[in-house]
Amino acid sequence: MRLLASFVLATLLGSAALAQRPSVPTAPAQPPLVGSLAGHPSWPEAKPGDVNSIDSIVAALYDVISGPKGQARDWDRMRSLFLPDGRLIPSRTDRNTHRTDAVVLTLDGYIQRASPRMSAEGFFEQSIRNQVEQFGNIAHVWSTYESRHAKEDAKPFDRGINSIQLMKSGNRYYIIEIVWDSETPASPIPKQYLPNR
Repeated sequence: MRLLASFVLATLLGSAALAQRPSVPTAPAQPPLVGSLAGHPSWPEAKPGDVNSIDSIVAALYDVISGPKGQARDWDRMRSLFLPDGRLIPSRTDRNTHRTDAVVLTLDGYIQRASPRMSAEGFFEQSIRNQVEQFGNIAHVWSTYESRHAKEDAKPFDRGINSIQLMKSGNRYYIIEIVWDSETPASPIPKQYLPNR
């Protein structure tokens, strides 16, 4: 009998202790994540030949931004190469402080900044060496570039490297983002990123 009474007392005390503990709030259920493509169903559709391989999308990227003075660029073609939330990120070093920062641009931000200069001065950019790495649906292209104001210019006015992040979806590729930096006398492009000549 004493044993039964002790068990009942212990059970009651345990229940009372549990009842006195503050309840832990549960986190609200998170809504499902919506991808960049799913969130923009009316995004411009790409020409299949522009995006069906890594080589073709990189070539289309350089082609769409290149053209002579006064020529408007096909910005919808440019958009079609990218994810809707794609970014273009130049690296910029302040001449006074010598500190480097990233300028993060949306596609529309890039178009707004680049379009007047490209049209006024002419702009042709080409890759001179691409180094590709890929796993599953993601890929990276380390693309060394040269920029000229006219296609026939003997020397480029700028050289540098584009770091291009890509995603494969179905039978096409999308550009996720491009980060780039220009060559300087203090930071020349290493030989391993230049073409074998």
